Amino acid sequence: MFRLVKDPIDAASLRSGFASPQDGAAVIFEGIVRNHARGKRVRCLEYHAYEPMAVQKLEEIGAQARKDFPIRDIAIIHRLGRLDPGEISVVIMVVAAHRAAAFDACRYAIDAIKRSVPIWKKEFYEDGESWIEEPG
Repeated sequence: MFRLVKDPIDAASLRSGFASPQDGAAVIFEGIVRNHARGKRVRCLEYHAYEPMAVQKLEEIGAQARKDFPIRDIAIIHRLGRLDPGEISVVIMVVAAHRAAAFDACRYAIDAIKRSVPIWKKEFYEDGESWIEEPG
């Protein structure tokens, strides 16, 4: 499950059908929009993507995680559009027999997303706006 969505992400409902009795660990990372960045108050932000390539890259990250870590499965859902502070921007779910592999694969996935997926973030402040170039 590798998707870009425009509606709010419900991580709890996604998890309910993902983990199974064979899994000893389910690691769920939720990226949440902060109300501050770079010393400024963030009113909202927007995520934009080159969607076909972004989904392909998410799938590649998932395949690499399955290859490099002893996990059963991984899912990545990233939100696009306007988000307010407190909303979930990305969810990564990893299930495995053991927690170390699940944690390691989850960390690998979020770092790889920041490095290689064509998703861009624009932050809106009380006194202006800015495209964000560095991972955050």
